[in-house]
Amino acid sequence: MFSVLTNVKSPRSIVTPLITKQLSSVGTKATSLPITILSLLTLTLALTACQQPTMEQRDAQTDKPNDAKINIASPDWGNAATLTAMGYPPIATGDVRVWDRWVGTPKLPTSTVDVGIRYQPNAELIAQLPVDMVVDNFFYEHARNLYGDVPAESVMFAAKGKSATWTDYAEPTRQLGKLIEDPKLAEDYIAKSQDDISVAGARLQERYPKVKKFAVVQFSDANNMRMYVANSLFQPALTQMQKELVVLGEGNSWGFVPIRMGDLAQLGDDVCLLIIDPMSPITRAEIKDSLIWQRLGYGNKRCMGELPPVWIYGGMSSLVGLANNLSAVELKGGEAS
Repeated sequence: MFSVLTNVKSPRSIVTPLITKQLSSVGTKATSLPITILSLLTLTLALTACQQPTMEQRDAQTDKPNDAKINIASPDWGNAATLTAMGYPPIATGDVRVWDRWVGTPKLPTSTVDVGIRYQPNAELIAQLPVDMVVDNFFYEHARNLYGDVPAESVMFAAKGKSATWTDYAEPTRQLGKLIEDPKLAEDYIAKSQDDISVAGARLQERYPKVKKFAVVQFSDANNMRMYVANSLFQPALTQMQKELVVLGEGNSWGFVPIRMGDLAQLGDDVCLLIIDPMSPITRAEIKDSLIWQRLGYGNKRCMGELPPVWIYGGMSSLVGLANNLSAVELKGGEAS
C-alpha cells in the first residue's frame, strides 16, 4: 500500500479522469454511476486521511494531562504504607510477597508492582515502569543508581531524639504530601489518624480499664528478643492512647534494646507484655516449654497479649495500625483479669 501512495500526487488527479470516463458512457451504464462515484469519493477520503494525520491525533498521543498523577516508586515500606493509607499508593515497592506477614495493614492494591528485594531492587523491571519519582531514605540510597535519571527524595520516619514524638511522624507525612503535590491529602490523613488513635485508645480503656502500662517485645528465638523502647513508634502511639510504655534500657538507632527472656522478670507485675508477631511455630512451641517462661507467669498472674504484625520501622500508618490492633487485642492474666 505504501509504495502506491508514494506515487500519488493528488487524490483529485485520480478522481477527475475517472468521473469523465464514466460520464461518457452514461448512456449504456447509467445505473452504475451513483455507486461508482460513491466508491471514488470514499477512496479520496481514505487517501487524504493517510497522507494528512490531524494535529489533534498527534497531541493526544504525546501530550500528558496537566493533572496527571505523579508515579511514585518506593523501596521503603514505611513510605509505601503511608502513601497507600493516604489514598496515593506507589506504583511499585519491594518484597510485596511478604507484605502481609510483616506490614499487615494497609493492604497494597493489586496494581502495585513487586520490584524484588527492597535492598536491591530489580533494575530491569524498574526501567520498564513509568516512574516519575523514587521516595526512599538513607537505608536505600545505595540503590539510586538503578533508577537512572529518575529523581529520588529521602523521607524518614524516625525519632529525632531519645524519645519519639507525634511530630516525628507528622512532619514526614507532610513531606510526602508536598512530593505528590497534594499537601491537603497529607493534612487530612494526619487529622484522621489522630482521631482514629484516640478512638482506639478509648476502646482499649473501656475493655481493660486497669491496664495502664505496656512493654513491647518481638521474639528472635525462644530465649532472645527485641524490646521496643522510647525512640520507637510505640512511644507516640501509646502516648496518644494515654498509656505508658515501660522499657528496660536505652535503645539503639532502630528503637530497640536486645534482651533475654529472664530479663522480663525486672518488669513490674502491673506491666502488660505485648508480643508482636510474626512468630514461627517452632519458637512458639519452645517458649511454651520454657521453664523460665512458665515461672514468669504471663497469661496467668501477669498480663500479656499477642498483636498482629505491624511494620516497626513504618510511618504514621504503623501508628494507626498498632493502635487499632491494640484496641482489639485479647489480654489475659494480671491487670486484664
